[in-house]
Amino acid sequence: MWRYSLLTASGGAVYWSEARPLEGGRLVVVRKDHGAEPIDVTPEGFNVRTRVHEYGGGAFAVHGSTVFFSNFADQRVYRQDGVGIEPRAITPEPDAPAGARYADGRVTHDGGLLICVRERAAEPEHVNELVAVPADGSGEPAVIASGHDFFGAPRLSPDGGRLAWLSWDHPRMPWDGTELWVADLHADGTLAEPSLVAGGPNESILQPEWSPDGVLHFISDRTGWWNLYRAGDGGPEPLAPLEADLGGPMWIFGLSWYGFLDAGRIACAYVEEGRDRLAIVHAPGRLEPLDAEWTTIEGLTTDGSHALLIGSSPARSARVVSLDPATGAVEELTTDDEEGLDAAYVSSPRPIAYPTTGGATAHALLYPPCNPGFVAPASQKPPLLVEVHGGPTAHVTPRLLPSIQFFTSRGFAVADVNYGGSTGYGRAYRERLKGQWGVVDVDDAVQVARHLAEQGEVDPACMAITGGSAGGWTVLCALALRDVFSAGADYFGVSSLVGFNEDTHKFESRYVDSLVGRSEELLRERSPITHADRIRAPVIVLQGLEDEVVPPSQSEVIIEALARNGVRHAYITFPGEQHGFRKAENIKRAIEAELSFYGQVFGFEPADDIEQVQLRGC
Repeated sequence: MWRYSLLTASGGAVYWSEARPLEGGRLVVVRKDHGAEPIDVTPEGFNVRTRVHEYGGGAFAVHGSTVFFSNFADQRVYRQDGVGIEPRAITPEPDAPAGARYADGRVTHDGGLLICVRERAAEPEHVNELVAVPADGSGEPAVIASGHDFFGAPRLSPDGGRLAWLSWDHPRMPWDGTELWVADLHADGTLAEPSLVAGGPNESILQPEWSPDGVLHFISDRTGWWNLYRAGDGGPEPLAPLEADLGGPMWIFGLSWYGFLDAGRIACAYVEEGRDRLAIVHAPGRLEPLDAEWTTIEGLTTDGSHALLIGSSPARSARVVSLDPATGAVEELTTDDEEGLDAAYVSSPRPIAYPTTGGATAHALLYPPCNPGFVAPASQKPPLLVEVHGGPTAHVTPRLLPSIQFFTSRGFAVADVNYGGSTGYGRAYRERLKGQWGVVDVDDAVQVARHLAEQGEVDPACMAITGGSAGGWTVLCALALRDVFSAGADYFGVSSLVGFNEDTHKFESRYVDSLVGRSEELLRERSPITHADRIRAPVIVLQGLEDEVVPPSQSEVIIEALARNGVRHAYITFPGEQHGFRKAENIKRAIEAELSFYGQVFGFEPADDIEQVQLRGC
């Protein structure tokens, strides 16, 4: 989880969402005025987080100096008319707890309506729609668009007279295919008949935005790469075509890869050779890459004259920055997390491309062990930790991650894998996983370990695999179906696909259709639990007890199988945590438990003063 997200410029100030692990994992809105220090807008007792799609995002919007936000506890929308002013609810209390959730809102120019996505509880599944919420709380939200399984990105034209938005339907995910719609917006918030601008079952549209002169822009992967387009009289017009992804998977609301500058320029970020790059589009067909230190860029937007972004690099943690494209001057709006961190302890990754099954090429970032206080014997190779990202439709880029540096500073090499199915390498690469989840991802994780062992860079007898969510699935599959790893760490991973569609949330309830298929026989055969009796390597499983995405039952059946077969294992649960750990004490406990586990498996005593994990089994 990123510490910062959802950059927003309004009224001469910059706003963002900031995670606070030391405050129970809550999210707060922060405001930064020019020449002043950042200040918290959100008072104590509020957590700016929405549960739409469970993953959330887009939890606040700003109009002038008024902030509208979703509060995690009750999922109602609150209005806060300035710093120090008590927020007040403007959406009604639902019949059931968190029975109505709101996200991705925009306020009409007159300040009268908040137009946003609403997800309301219903059977057999939740209902998603676009609603117009009276901004003063004087009335009920009114549905203005419905009839699709999912909606996102409602965006108002500069004159306030038109609305653009996205929709998509089961079984597609937003990276498979979405539709971009436009309709005239009436003063009462109702819409005229919508027209389809672009998109379809096999075209993924992202981030519709209106330029200051009222031209609709958007990202499309119609060429096999997510690129930037504008709507023209003859259809979508490409701007600066690239064989690179300018865009990514829409797991949460509010993601942004471009923003409008003055003089018709557009600031944008794209992925090239496994890292993010910043550029300026000056005119159709002319793209100027900028020499920027950041290798990972999130939340790119503008205030009209400056690019605003969340940037990090292998040597520096994520921070909010403002960049003047004309001069290259950079202002850091947040302070360094790594103050006091000795650069000599920071492992810098190198990208590797390696051969994998079927003659394909897969990608990873290799972080070597790095600790100036210790030198390994010349004859000894480091243990390897293969890190498998979640999603599975996602990707990793080079950045300073404490979770990786924790292990590299303790003698591990870490391979962070962009297996087939990852984004950032075009549609064909991410579709390698279609129908092959549990095969391609496992092969690519196994092959990077074998490749590094064959190159003499790691100890083949001390290789472990770790991952969360979909990455946890890959961990379990690799341990059950391959004989390469000596240990595995499964963070809230999927273990059984039979019945999973009914147990998980609506957003991903048909995801497995494209990743594996719908045949119960195939779902059973592909599931790690079916092959759990073949797991012999020790396993540690970590699970949030309030996880609605991968319920605890998915971990419990694996633990039962490991116990039944006498496999050494540990099971650590975290009350109050959901899909991913947000509280500082739980983040610390989880990573220290993982280190203790590896120490017992590989036969070393951690130098840290940490609580030892109790392993069960033989």
